[in-house]
Amino acid sequence: MPHELRVEVARTAGSWRSAAGDEEPEPGEESSIRIVASAVEVLRAKSFADLTEEERRRVATMIDDLTVRAPVERTRRTRPAPKGSAFDIRRTLRRSLRTQGEPFERSYRERRSRTRPLVLILDISGSMAPYSRALLQFGYAAMAAGRRVEVFCFGTRLTRVTRMLRAKDPDRAMREIGKLVEDWEGGTRIGESLKTLLDGWSQRAALRGAVVVLCSDGLERGDPALLRAQMARLRRLAHRVIWANPLKGSPRYEPLARGMAAALPSVDVFLSGHNLESLETLAAALRA
Repeated sequence: MPHELRVEVARTAGSWRSAAGDEEPEPGEESSIRIVASAVEVLRAKSFADLTEEERRRVATMIDDLTVRAPVERTRRTRPAPKGSAFDIRRTLRRSLRTQGEPFERSYRERRSRTRPLVLILDISGSMAPYSRALLQFGYAAMAAGRRVEVFCFGTRLTRVTRMLRAKDPDRAMREIGKLVEDWEGGTRIGESLKTLLDGWSQRAALRGAVVVLCSDGLERGDPALLRAQMARLRRLAHRVIWANPLKGSPRYEPLARGMAAALPSVDVFLSGHNLESLETLAAALRA
């Protein structure tokens, strides 16, 4: 059962059990839990563009509860391990000296792991209006993945919103971003925004070896050649580039727009990002 579904059902079931002590739900209550579960499944599959205001509030809570884990990389450094494929002959010999060689106990080593940087680049232009808040909520959930997370917004210009998304209150974070971002629901300049990101020394350092997620419908108003060139630069720096396009949620979608066609050769994973279910898939793709 998906994490969000477990959360919603657990809340509902928990409220009934707290009202009736620790007794198990009656048969009718079990049916009600199944109804709630079914309603949650409908919300998971429903496009962000089609949600009512009440549904948006519920989905926002479910996105906040989404577990986003940082991508992991194996380093060249190793550490002792109880078992593994790398036999540690030095440690084995040292341990055997303590017991005059008996009993003989093998030692092993394994490669250390560390979290990779995670960089989210979110399109908040006019064509992305039905999806941008949900994607920012995903960015807020991603903050729990660790300190090596950066989030940027863009329409016609690039804005770093990492600091705002570290607020404890998600609603406050959204309000602060609304005040900071000047090109909300404006035009789309993906290539120029990526160039700004890649030309900045500190941002470029954050991108090196990172898993980069770009959320946009690809409806570029700038020069597609610039977008193609900047995506190629990004791909050379990053470990992996994931593009989440809400339009891909339609079975009839084809990446024929000039911007999307220019970007795709530098994309490793191409996903939709139009509903909660697709954001769950995106969260899983970060660790793949």
